[in-house]
Amino acid sequence: MGAGLFGLVAAVFLTGYLLGARGGGEENNSALVARWNAELQQQREVLQQSREESENHINALALRLGEMQAQVLRLNALGSRLTGMAGMDDGEFSFDTPPAVGGPVTDTRAIEVPEFELALDGLEQRLDTQVRQLGVLADLLLQRELDSRQLPAGRPVDNGWMSSVYGQRPDPFSGKMGWHAGIDFAGQSGTDILAVADGVVIWSGARYGYGRLVEVDHGNGYRTRYAHNKENLVAIGARVRKGDVIARMGSSGRATAPNVHFEVLLNGKHVNPAKYVRALN
Repeated sequence: MGAGLFGLVAAVFLTGYLLGARGGGEENNSALVARWNAELQQQREVLQQSREESENHINALALRLGEMQAQVLRLNALGSRLTGMAGMDDGEFSFDTPPAVGGPVTDTRAIEVPEFELALDGLEQRLDTQVRQLGVLADLLLQRELDSRQLPAGRPVDNGWMSSVYGQRPDPFSGKMGWHAGIDFAGQSGTDILAVADGVVIWSGARYGYGRLVEVDHGNGYRTRYAHNKENLVAIGARVRKGDVIARMGSSGRATAPNVHFEVLLNGKHVNPAKYVRALN
């Protein structure tokens, strides 16, 4: 019964259409063409709108990809910096080449746009977290490096030999036993005397027994002294870095020959400089 009713309706519709087409002539044909053109124009507008929306969507994805690429470059720069600060092998931790990956392929399929956007969201969050974590790690390593540069380590001269040790020894002038609060490095007059750590000069001038003396405050309770100098090259208040030339070796004060008398003080008390001299090795 339903099929018969449908056929009757279709027949009536077709009859009316044919009668209208015959009776309307060119006027009805023109109206029909105009309606089709209007529908085609509407479809073109819908298609153009869809195309613009797709382009906007692609541009938004491209913008996000560009931002993520910038984050990756930042991560690579941070990673390279950390590699250098930590003394790692560049070949083992290379940020200039893609990481090695592999494995058999078990299933492949085209990724859908929503799935792709979800993956981008997750990757972006991980990148943000890693940037923050690497930034904190870089700050910690930098602070560790600064702390290590402020810790006395190494010899105050590149050339010379240790001529006297820390502790009890016969006084070179009286011959009596006395306390020697530092170690001496003998060498040629005018030899460069080097700061053994970063710090600030708190004394540069003559002092009884020391002759011309340079004293450097390194922070954290550490101070170093360099005595018997022929010439001081730094003034009070000057900032010095490890390895800077701060004086020339001489024999001013109580000295029998050119040498640098080197002292290390921790919280105002003398300590044996030998362990700090050996610390660099």
